Amino acid sequence: MTLALHLGSHIRRLRLEQRRTQQEIADACGFTKSLLSKIERNKVMPPVATLVKIANALGTRVSVLIETGRRVASVPTRAAEVAENMISSDQGYWIHPYATRFGHKRMQPFLFTVRQGEVKEHHLSHEGEEFLYVLEGCVRVQVGPDEHTLYAGDALYFDAAYIHQVIPVTDEARYLDIFA
Repeated sequence: MTLALHLGSHIRRLRLEQRRTQQEIADACGFTKSLLSKIERNKVMPPVATLVKIANALGTRVSVLIETGRRVASVPTRAAEVAENMISSDQGYWIHPYATRFGHKRMQPFLFTVRQGEVKEHHLSHEGEEFLYVLEGCVRVQVGPDEHTLYAGDALYFDAAYIHQVIPVTDEARYLDIFA
């Protein structure tokens, strides 16, 4: 498959794996949702500068966007990569999506950093399950009618179909969140 025929579909797949909207990615890139939609539908072949912006917004490299979906056996992530590739979301979270180079994943691990005063009130609901493990700080997690206060070392497994949100209790908290 040529680059022109798969690039947009690949960008869309990566974006959906990260459960992010076209508007979020377009805002992060500094262009319109309409342009991103055209790119994802393979109506527009973006210049390299635009690909760099999209790759940065998705926490990956341009080379990953233009790969033809080759399956890999493993995807290591170095600590320096995490620090360099944190992505800001509309809800005030800083996110690092792990293993963006691993195609057809059955789960998607993310590292979240949340800070008091930055996270906006929101309520999410989606298919699947989540496993949240607090690495640093303290967060309050609401899942349906339940509320949990979790400290470093605490974990929570839940059905993501319930409306849920994570709010920092300490100035800053970091947690691993795995979507399946």
